[in-house]
Amino acid sequence: MSKNPSIVWFRQDLRLDDNPALLAAVERSGPVLPVFIWSPGEEGEWAPGGASKWWIHQSLLRLDESLRRRGSRLLILSGPAEAALGKLIQTSGARAVYWNRRYEPASIARDKALKESLGRDGLEIKSFNAALLWEPWTIQTQKETPYKVFTPFWKACQAAASPPEPEEAPERIPAPEKWPQSLETAALELEPQIDWAGGIAEAWEPGEQGAARRLERFLAEAVDDYGEDRDRPDRTGTSRLSPYLHHGEISPRRIWRAVHDNLGESEKPTKGARKFLSEVAWREFGYHLLYHFPETPLEPLRPEFDSFPWADDPQGLEAWQNGRTGYPIVDAGMRELWATGWMHNRVRMIVASFLVKDLFLPWQEGAQWFWDTLVDADLANNTLGWQWAAGSGADASPYFRIFNPVSQSERFDPQGRYVRRWVPEIAALPDSFLHKPWEAPMKVLQEAEVNLGTNYPRPIVDHAEARQRALAAWDDLKARR
Repeated sequence: MSKNPSIVWFRQDLRLDDNPALLAAVERSGPVLPVFIWSPGEEGEWAPGGASKWWIHQSLLRLDESLRRRGSRLLILSGPAEAALGKLIQTSGARAVYWNRRYEPASIARDKALKESLGRDGLEIKSFNAALLWEPWTIQTQKETPYKVFTPFWKACQAAASPPEPEEAPERIPAPEKWPQSLETAALELEPQIDWAGGIAEAWEPGEQGAARRLERFLAEAVDDYGEDRDRPDRTGTSRLSPYLHHGEISPRRIWRAVHDNLGESEKPTKGARKFLSEVAWREFGYHLLYHFPETPLEPLRPEFDSFPWADDPQGLEAWQNGRTGYPIVDAGMRELWATGWMHNRVRMIVASFLVKDLFLPWQEGAQWFWDTLVDADLANNTLGWQWAAGSGADASPYFRIFNPVSQSERFDPQGRYVRRWVPEIAALPDSFLHKPWEAPMKVLQEAEVNLGTNYPRPIVDHAEARQRALAAWDDLKARR
């Protein structure tokens, strides 16, 4: 066994299963030093938001528990990363540093600089792919350009080499004779000072084991009907794996293999599983776009939207953030987000359309709010989703496609179970008026104890008028283009 330790730098790969950097360190022989470095200042404008920080805290605790069961432990350091790694290398005598790649612009620049600076000292520096099925530069058009439309991108992925098989976690991880100094996880102060995260803690089980249980439950209970149920917020029809994928508590290769294994075992048609795999590929598409168009978290991919006449409406923004717009499906989604750190994907599209097309507010405002409140706040996919809703990105929903919050609610929450859960003040309304309480007769409102403007707001904007305003702005933009 080599006497020189290897450092494994954990980032958004907080797991032992199918972790290439960890496996490379174990195979090198010698002690392994697993380390997490808290350095939000190196994330550019996208340091983890409040919900993500809560999740990271829980995940670090569980990662440390998993490491200890294998004879190791997690070192916690604070950044900057170069200084923290340099000190750890000096005190431990490590001669190799391994990590798994990230694809955000600030991370790419930081990692490139680190490879150059650490490599000058003769260290072995290697990075690996642990986050994607196909890295962004491996999928391209016949003209060797990046894709901007999902369907041909997905076809190219299917035609490409199959993703590597996931690898099992090592049974034992060699430990050093003496552990370097480490911070306690609590010292990072990731948990909120005021405990607003109680609902999030109730809704989620962060960590690698939680991810495995979530996947197992999805495959057993929901995957076969995923194609139909994925749009129904009143049903448990989605995987809810997004925060685990973002924080790296489960690998996409593990999901890919598990779903394919399930295809062979299921007695039902496989349409739902195949649709789910295409949604995994949608996540890949987000990273493809972020890598090739790194400016898009703040700037529209389609440059004509630079001059779009967005409104300035702080009161409207606040009402949207607080779930007080007067449109039940919008308010239900925003309250679910605040309470649990997550929102159903169909509802994400509805609330996003409402912000950019009913309230006429810039998509960046919505992206920033989601960034701070989502436990699955992922720069690639948050950007992709919001640019899609605004009509300004790749494969975007056309700007003239404007979601009607009433018809969407009636279609995808027909019995009102989702709305009633998150907007209880109108729960007693009959189904016929639940999605549009302002149309209910006074007697119906009184019987349901709904007082519009008092215990539930009237609509803050008329959807029909807002739709015409949005369409007129779009027509003017096209005329000036």
